[in-house]
Parts: sequence; structure tokens; C-alpha cells
Amino acid sequence: MLIPFDKMPDYARVWVYQANKNLTEVEVNYIQQNLENQVNQWAAHGAALVGSVQVLHNRFVIVAVDEMHNQASGCSIDASTRWLKDLGVEMNIDFFDRSIAFVNNDQIQTVEMLKIKSLVAEEILTPDTLIFNNLVPNIGEFKNAWQISAANSWMKRYFQTATV
Repeated sequence: MLIPFDKMPDYARVWVYQANKNLTEVEVNYIQQNLENQVNQWAAHGAALVGSVQVLHNRFVIVAVDEMHNQASGCSIDASTRWLKDLGVEMNIDFFDRSIAFVNNDQIQTVEMLKIKSLVAEEILTPDTLIFNNLVPNIGEFKNAWQISAANSWMKRYFQTATV
């Protein structure tokens, strides 16, 4: 059963999928409609799941489930992953992009892990740079810790100076 994303409780489980490119408005609308249809029929062992989906910043697809109603099973989670895989094939988009997304000059950019050090050296990535933590486990953390400064993330090690 589909409910609006802003009605999902903070404890609801969440998955963040990152597209490998900026999405057009037409793509966003298509993805949103397609996934809303999927979520509306989402079930675990025949029991309806209460879920939601939202596309944000023309780059991220967020899928959430309120497990207080029914627990998501391995098969139902696999089904949600399959939705994104199938859409990706259909639209030629990789929703499983593992590069690091960050905000630079009000634009979302991505960088491969191996290039982080050079972007720090060039001061493109600074301690204050907002990055996206796509590993947040629930809506509460999504609201509070999805977009965080690099200095407050796992990237803080890149900004620490050696002390003698």
C-alpha cells in the first residue's frame, strides 16, 4: 500500500538508490509513477507492505517501508531491487552508482573513491562540503544525516592533519 513519503514514520526502513546521471523531469516523472505502482502492490509472503517512494534532486530514488504493519522479507526486498534494475535497463540508467555524491556550486557532482584525495588537495572537497550518505537505514536518519558535511562523515580522515 502506497502512502505519501512525508507520512512515513521515522523508524521506517529506507533504501537510497543513486543514479549515475542527472535525471530529466520526464525521467523523474516516469520513475516516480512506475515505482508508485510497484510500491502500491508490494507484498511480503502475500501480506501488503506499507511503503513509499520519492525521487529527489533528480538523482536519488528513495524507497521506504513501514515494517510495523508487515515485515519486508528477503524476497520483497529483492523485488524492490529488481524494480530499479529493470527500470535501469529500460532507461539506460545505473541506479546502483557507488560514486560519492556531493554538492559543489549548488550542483550535485559525483567522484570515484580513488579521486577523493586529489579533490581534497584541489580544495574542491572541503570539510564543509555536503555529501550524501546513501547508507542511512531509516527515515529518521535520512532526514537528519543523509546530507552531511564531509568533516562529519567517514570522509573526515581526509581532512585530518598530522600532529607531531
